[in-house]
This record gives sequence, structure tokens and C-alpha cells, in this order.
Amino acid sequence: MNWKNKVVNNLSYSLADLAKLKIHFIGIGGAGMSGIARIMLAKGFSISGSDKNDSSLLTSLKALGAVIFIGHDAQNLGQAELVIVSSAIAEGNPELAAAKAKNIPVVQRANALAWLMSESTSIAVAGTHGKTTTTAMLTVALQSAGLDPSFAIGGTINTAGTNAYSGSGSIFIAEADESDGSFLAYQPTGAIITNIELDHVDHFANEAAVFEVFEQFVSSIKQDGFLVACGDDPGVKTLLKRINRSDLRIFLYGKDENNDFRMSKIALAPTTSTASISNTGKKLGELQLSLPGEHNLLNSLAAFAAATAVGAAEDKLIIGLKSFTGTRRRFELKGEVGGVKVIDDYGHHPTELTVTLIAAKNLAQSGRVLVVFQPHRYSRTAAFAPAFATALQIADFTFLLEVYAASEKPISGVSSLLIAKNMTDAQVKFEPSMLTVVSEVAAMAKSGDVIITLGAGDVSSLGEPILQALSSR
Repeated sequence: MNWKNKVVNNLSYSLADLAKLKIHFIGIGGAGMSGIARIMLAKGFSISGSDKNDSSLLTSLKALGAVIFIGHDAQNLGQAELVIVSSAIAEGNPELAAAKAKNIPVVQRANALAWLMSESTSIAVAGTHGKTTTTAMLTVALQSAGLDPSFAIGGTINTAGTNAYSGSGSIFIAEADESDGSFLAYQPTGAIITNIELDHVDHFANEAAVFEVFEQFVSSIKQDGFLVACGDDPGVKTLLKRINRSDLRIFLYGKDENNDFRMSKIALAPTTSTASISNTGKKLGELQLSLPGEHNLLNSLAAFAAATAVGAAEDKLIIGLKSFTGTRRRFELKGEVGGVKVIDDYGHHPTELTVTLIAAKNLAQSGRVLVVFQPHRYSRTAAFAPAFATALQIADFTFLLEVYAASEKPISGVSSLLIAKNMTDAQVKFEPSMLTVVSEVAAMAKSGDVIITLGAGDVSSLGEPILQALSSR
């Protein structure tokens, strides 16, 4: 049995209890872990943590008062009374082993976040795609409405410069990741589900398992709570047929006429998007986003619906959503040299690649879209290789890096070549060397083209080198 199934998940601490403890994070540098640590530090909690590599996130945590260790060692535990562990930590980690030997309670990140949320009106944002952007949109919209929510997001909000914050208001917003089922710990007041389809095939054996965990997630929403869900999404439609909760307020959003919150008169420009919105036939105004793509309009409508469910003023929400400029690694413009734009995006599922590349084609207009794609995990590559190939054909040309393993061991016969085999030589080149890709994509690019780096791994580091290579031509 995996250690993640052995951690103590039946503990419950109030915020007052947590304030009395010395808390140690193993893997504190991750996006989710650092966010929780940041909120705890803002509340005055005693925090220490370790990570294998230093980073700007760790520097900021140090500035807030955390004791940070680079590298993992049993001595790092100090006098810890509670250990919070990242899902990326291996069972043999010396700090984890020492905590178990000392009978120090060890909990997963999701449990810690659930405790922070427990005394607030909480909104958990779930779904296979669009969680980070939707959570960030909801946060900015509620800030605009003057509600100052706390938030914990898997990405950094551009305007805030952070992924987590302890607000003065009564609302707590959290991105709810279904990848290992740990989001069942949250028990939110309300929830958003953007869409549902098979992903995280390292954890879910099939689509049925995905629906089962989302059904459990809906069951975990507090009594008399609410659910905002995309009524256009086939997966959501399937899920709703399995839900039997008469106490739950359900608000559907989308383009179809059956939705409560509906968008129409959609206009998509290269860098912006607009739509008229209504609620059960009543016109509410126009969403004006500084982001491209119909998928972002859907995300913003979900945020709008959830914000109204907690009483936020509609006119202020529209203003807040108009001011939203995105999150890091979500269609993020890294720069432009010689008429060539360089974009970075976290997309690592065929559906995500499809909507992102459609937006990139619209941005490029008469120019080309050149992609540098790094598949994420061997299991996902094996499951979706043909679908990845189909999505990438939207672009004009793709450079395929080797698979980013994350925490997975290699699977025999699985590499990026599985994707390349479903494409022609005119569409793709498999090139495992990042240095070579940087020079080749820069040499290929012409004024008006868009270069986009895609994937959840270290492909995100290539934006600056590509811009430098463009400048050096």
C-alpha cells in the first residue's frame, strides 16, 4: 500500500488548535504547499519546511517568517508537532520516516487546506480543465465586490503576484484538484465543476472512476450548499443524473438554453472576448475579458454565477472580471521580438491543447503557430497519444520534447514518439534536446508568428531562451 493511503486523515484541528502547534511541511516549495504555508504564516502560525531545491517561492516564505531547509533530512523536523506532506514526496523520504518513527501526525495537503477553509464560507473549484483560471477569476471578481476573500490557487494571479492569501472577509476560495481524490476532504459550502472527462490515468482506471469521485465530491458539499456546473459539458450532464440532493441549489451555466446563467452574442478577438449574459432570461450585462477564447468566457461565467450565490453585487463582478489579466502559465505572453510573440501555457491534456491552440491561431491571424510541446507523464502519453496528435495538428508545426516524467517511472515503449507517429514529418519533429529546440524554433519563426510552449513540466523555462534566440538572429 502507498504511504499516501496510510497518513492520518481523520484528524481535525480548529484554527485555534493549529495556532498552538509547530507545523512542518515536507515539499513546501510546491504551488499548493507554499500557498497553504503562506496563509498559515499570515495567521501567525509557527511554520518550517523543506524542499529539494531553492526557489523564489521559498525566498518569499522565509521573508514571511518560515524556517526553510534546502534538502531533506530527519533533523529538519526539529520540534514539529504536525507534519504536512506533499503528494510528490516518496515513501523513503527521511523526514517522513522520522515523523512516523516519532508518531508525529502526518497529513496530506488537502487536509490542511480543509482545516483552513472550515470556518469560512468556502467555495471549491473543481473540474478536469479550467480550475486555476476559474478560481483566479472568482477571486478577482469577489475582490472587486469588496469581499476580500482568502484564496489558495494552483497558479499565480498576475495582478496579485501570489497564489494564496489570507483575506479579511468570510469567504475562502480553493482550487480543488481531483487528481488523487484528496479534494473530498474540503467539504465546501459551495462548489464549481467546470467539466468532467478522463485524466490522471495514473490514478483513475477509467471514466467510471472519475465520475465516482466527482459524485462523492458533490456529496461532500455542506447541507443546503450550492453547485455551479457547466450545463453544456457532456461529463457534467452525466454527473447530474447521478446526483440526488434536494437540499442542494444547482446553477447551470453555458451557451445552451437549458442553463440558468447563459452567455450569447459571443465575440472572439485575438486578445479579448465578449459575451452577453443572462440569468433565467433576465439580461445581466456584458462580460468583457482581456483574455482570448470561448473557454475563458465559460470560466468567467462560472465565476460570476458562484459569486452571485454568495451575494456579491452583479455590476461589481462584471467590472472585476473585466480587470482580470490572467494567471501565470495560462496563455501567458512572455514577450515579443521582431513581430514574433512567445506564449507559455500549462496545457497538458488533449482538450486543453485544443482550446489553447485555437486561441493561438486566432492570435496569430495570418501568421503561423509554432508549438514546443512536452508531454506530462508516461501514463497520460500512453493513454492519449492519438488525441494529442489530433490536437497538435491545429498548429502549423510542433517540436516534441521527451516526456516529462514527474513522479512516474518510465513505461516500456512509451515516449513522445507515440505522438509523432500519428503525425506527418511536415507537422512535427521529435527533438529531445531543449537547446536544439530553442535554436530551431527561433530560426523557423517569422514576423506575425506565435511560438507557444506547452506542458506542465520544465518546458515553461524555454520562454526566455527563445526570446533571446529571436533577438540574436
